[in-house]
Amino acid sequence: MNLFLKFIVLIIVMSFSTSIANENFFNEAKILYEEEKYDESKFLFQRNIVFNPKDSKSYLYLAKIFHLEENELEEEKNLNTTLLLEPDNEDAMYMLIDMELKRSDYSEVKDLLNNFSKICNLLCDKIASMEKRLNDIEAKEDS
Repeated sequence: MNLFLKFIVLIIVMSFSTSIANENFFNEAKILYEEEKYDESKFLFQRNIVFNPKDSKSYLYLAKIFHLEENELEEEKNLNTTLLLEPDNEDAMYMLIDMELKRSDYSEVKDLLNNFSKICNLLCDKIASMEKRLNDIEAKEDS
C-alpha cells in the first residue's frame, strides 16, 4: 500500500509541475511577443502547443507572428486551428476576414462577416469598416 501511495503522489506532483510549466511557456512567450522578440516567442508558443495542443491562444499568437513575417500559409493554418478550437474567437475571425479581403474572396468574406456579426462582443465596430471595404472593392471591380 505504501508503494501505491508514493506512486499516486508522484503522478500528482508530475501533473502539477507539467501544468505550471505549460502556463510558464505561454506567459513567457506572450511577454516576449509584447517585447517584439518574435522568433523567441514563436518557439515558446510552439513549445506550449506540444504540451497543450488545445491552447487556442498560442495558435492565435503564432498567427499574429506569421502575419508579421508575411507567411500567409502558416498564418491561415494557425487562424483556422484557433477557430476550430474556439469558434467565437473575434481576433482570429477578424484576421481571417482581412486575409480573405486581400485575396478578393468576397463570398468567403460575406460568410465570415455573417458569422462575425453573431459572435462579436469587443470588435463589433470593425464589422462596418469591413463591410465598407468589401463594398468599395466590389464597386471598383464593377466599374
